[in-house]
Amino acid sequence: MTQASLGAARTDPQILVAGAGATGIAAALALSRGGFRVVLAGRSPPPLPGRTVALFEGSLRFLAAVGALNKIKEKACPIEAIEMIDDTGQLLPTPDLKLRASEIGLKALGINISNDDLVAVLRDLIAERSDFEVVEGDIADYVFDGAGAVATFKDGRTITADFVVAADGKQSRARDMAGIDTREWSYPQVALTAVLAHEDPHRNVSVEHHTRSGPFTLVPLPPGPSAPHRSSLVWLMSLADAKRRLSRPREELAYELQDRSHGRFGAIRIESDIGQFRMGGLQVTRHAQGRIALVGETCHAFPPIGAQGLNLSLRDVADLEECLAGVDLRKARSLASALARYDRRRRADIGFRTLGVDILNRSLILPYLPVDLLRGASFIAMNALGPLRRAVIREGVTPHLLLPRLMRA
Repeated sequence: MTQASLGAARTDPQILVAGAGATGIAAALALSRGGFRVVLAGRSPPPLPGRTVALFEGSLRFLAAVGALNKIKEKACPIEAIEMIDDTGQLLPTPDLKLRASEIGLKALGINISNDDLVAVLRDLIAERSDFEVVEGDIADYVFDGAGAVATFKDGRTITADFVVAADGKQSRARDMAGIDTREWSYPQVALTAVLAHEDPHRNVSVEHHTRSGPFTLVPLPPGPSAPHRSSLVWLMSLADAKRRLSRPREELAYELQDRSHGRFGAIRIESDIGQFRMGGLQVTRHAQGRIALVGETCHAFPPIGAQGLNLSLRDVADLEECLAGVDLRKARSLASALARYDRRRRADIGFRTLGVDILNRSLILPYLPVDLLRGASFIAMNALGPLRRAVIREGVTPHLLLPRLMRA
């Protein structure tokens, strides 16, 4: 891999991947592995305080296929089970639900790793490779035509490619210049994120308390230099509550975290900076057209419930790699057929996940008895019916909808 000024970079890439975050790097790794000449363009994302990423079985298979899994596992903690606890205070409490990896024959559902550590591992990996190039810089403009695309950087440099993979996030310039419309919505919530050190072990279990403001989730992390027991926090709440809590001393907030977790983890200390981000959703009218395909948050976004975000993004990448396999990108008809297949497959998967997360999130923040009863009935059914519970677990970690080849066992 060569990091270069654009003038020294390849002049004939088949694919330009725009966006150098985790999804963009994954796309460059997968597509270069598939035999395409790839240039990855963008800048490393800034640090994200307290943000971690849970990667499930399908994503681990993908990372193994592109040669990244072993180094990622060194900085990650396994997730052997997910426990969901009703903390809404509703009239008829919902029973707790525990989803175990052992029920579907796995040692772990997946792993949890700091987002910053994940990106750092991926950046180190591409620094060791020679099968594609990385160009540091911000792309300001695109011109798409029937033969390819021309990207112009903010400093005036240009690069021409047969095809563009847009992994440049919610505010994607590539998506906007290609004329793909979006539908966006917001929730009355803010998520606070942090890394916590705690007195008692997590036993590799992710614990999700369902509250009236949204989930309060603690996900296991590996030991740190000064803390043998650590977890990452994702806490959804109202804007007013977020402002109030962020204004308090960290020690007071740590006491509230201990209370919210019902003392399960003993004394809690906030180890990292505290991050915050608004809750919202995004969908697109098309996931690919002409000379562009969208992956990651360029084409979907929703609240961090069930840890579906990056797992869904990696399925975007794996699906795209499979749909483009063997396709001559310069032949418009062959490319159009491949992108139509990609759009159909992503529309089904993304639509299903987005709807599921939206329904669960709204069912928590809307205090209506019929909604509570319906949510409670679904948890009772999963507790009582082993085949249903195992089907739900499998759908979360290895979805049944046309699992792409890079994610198959």
